[in-house]
Amino acid sequence: MTDDRLDSWKEIATYMRRDVKTVQRWEKREAMPVHRHLHDRLGSVYAFRNELDAWAQNRRLSQPDAPPTASEPTAVSSGTAMSPPVRRWPWIAGAAAVLVLLTGAVMWPREETLDLTDARFQPVTDFPGIEQAAAISRDGKLVAFLSDRAGTMDVWVTQVGTNRFYNLTNGSARDIVNPSIRALDFTPDSSLVTFWARQPDRSISVWAVPVLGGAPRPYIDGGAEFDWTADAARLVYHTPADGDPMFVRDAAPSSMPRQIYSAPNKLHSHFPIWSPDAAFIYFVQGSVEPERMDIWRIRSTGGTPERITTHDDVVKYPVFLNERTLLYVAGDRDGSGPWLYSVDVEERVPRRMSVGVDRFTSLAASSDRRTLVATVASPKGTLWRLPAGTGPVGMGDAQPISLTTGNGSSPRFGAGFLLYVSSRGTGDVIWKLEGGRVTELWNGPDTRVVGGPAIARDGRRLAFTIRRTDGRTLLTVANINGTNARIVATSLELQGAPAWAPDGETVTVAARVDGVPQLFNVPLDGRPPSPVVNEHAVDPVWSPAGDVVVFSGADVGTTFPLKAATADGRAYRMPQMMLTRGARRVAFVPGQRAMLVLRGEIRHKNLWSIDLDTGAVTQLTDFKPGFDIRDFDISPDGREIVVEQVQEHSDIVLLDVRRE
Repeated sequence: MTDDRLDSWKEIATYMRRDVKTVQRWEKREAMPVHRHLHDRLGSVYAFRNELDAWAQNRRLSQPDAPPTASEPTAVSSGTAMSPPVRRWPWIAGAAAVLVLLTGAVMWPREETLDLTDARFQPVTDFPGIEQAAAISRDGKLVAFLSDRAGTMDVWVTQVGTNRFYNLTNGSARDIVNPSIRALDFTPDSSLVTFWARQPDRSISVWAVPVLGGAPRPYIDGGAEFDWTADAARLVYHTPADGDPMFVRDAAPSSMPRQIYSAPNKLHSHFPIWSPDAAFIYFVQGSVEPERMDIWRIRSTGGTPERITTHDDVVKYPVFLNERTLLYVAGDRDGSGPWLYSVDVEERVPRRMSVGVDRFTSLAASSDRRTLVATVASPKGTLWRLPAGTGPVGMGDAQPISLTTGNGSSPRFGAGFLLYVSSRGTGDVIWKLEGGRVTELWNGPDTRVVGGPAIARDGRRLAFTIRRTDGRTLLTVANINGTNARIVATSLELQGAPAWAPDGETVTVAARVDGVPQLFNVPLDGRPPSPVVNEHAVDPVWSPAGDVVVFSGADVGTTFPLKAATADGRAYRMPQMMLTRGARRVAFVPGQRAMLVLRGEIRHKNLWSIDLDTGAVTQLTDFKPGFDIRDFDISPDGREIVVEQVQEHSDIVLLDVRRE
């Protein structure tokens, strides 16, 4: 039995979070994909998780206004309460807990003992779909979060312990998802829930909506995120401009803000929080795509920032547990996580606090630091086929690809086959799907594949970037059957996915120079790499004619430009195109001077084609919110597209912390 297979009605019902009768009714009336052993008794059934996920996604997206089934709660409008379905949380107790502390208690000098071993977990949500970006009021009585429970991503609020939930925005705020910042918060008096929002003109501000209901209104015009001191006397916030300029002002509306910092070299500075004594402002700084972040601090009066951690990876949502200890979310250098970490801001030695299969994607704390709220997620990547026509296609035209490996990401077409990546244990594996048969081409214990594998134009070799547990990024080249894999260009600090240069004997890839990624050509015969583009550039792709290389520029705010250069590095004039953070994949249409790109919101994009000569754009897909495309490829004959959809099953949990 593979990990993707469920071998009984009971297992299927448990996976779908319903009772057996409900899933049997779905199979009979709504064609839920359940298979039967023809040689066994009638009740002997099995199903595959990826097929059930695809069916559930299609059912939800194609029937947004359909009445709920008997066992499903009714979606509600603002001011109407809802109770969630009850599900047992087996991970809360015993060895199956999602959070397993590596030490029984953590001691900090001159502070009380913080014991998380006996911390009490309390599930807040248990809805199908996505809940994320949880925030908690200062008194610990209210929790706010983003959820797509009502069909669109909205701001929800609940009073802790009531199991009743209120939709505060009801679709009135469309582009409100940004996993790179603290997108939700409460005002100090807990009367308003604030949220990040991007308008159709791409302007960004912090908005607020009353907890008791009402129309959203601007809170910090032109701001991206903020934090108040414990006494609500001073405010720190940053804007989405280049470097995320950080400002401090007093609480009085007439107070003039004073800029204290701006990140250098096109870097970002997010998640600003005040230290308990208000002497410092802590923040997360680094690049966003890929996420290479760390915690820094600066005095509230300005000055030179100090680095606190050295993760150089995903780092988010720092919160103070006491005067010297930060708890935060961070990834490991092997690409796993993110997990919970803690750090004494004076000792500056991070300690991992959690292990398990689920990821922590957000964290917040009440003002007394006794109650934490977190988002726990278990993402899964699935692959879908769809025709590459001239008009937009939707869910009805997409077909899921059944993968015996369970997850699948970074699809890449070859001549009659498809390559993709999946995780296995602490490493990644590159697989080849051909004629319905899956073959393992390459695997790397304790190694992750960065981006997707690039197939040479003659179809004989592939190149891909790997990241090892020590944080090193290396360029790997192998035969198309996975043999003769070898490392090249060990001297470069690589960033993003590679592309084969037109000569077939060189690989173009981004590498960091003084912290800024630039394009290099890496010869496979051992000659040293040579620069191609000496400005901010990642994820190159060469045109079919080999005369132009297209790349992504620096991310500012939430957008980045597509740029191009000729083979000798000169700037190439192309139609102006700004894309939204979240997916940088670009592919040329075979035999045409046109590119495929992903356009839309941070977590909801569709495929479009761009004519390089005229600048004309054509929409190719029309997937509804909830279908999150992260990667794609187009077949060599231009007739078929494969997309990677990321499904993030997530819930909100409370953690009541015991102090001694």
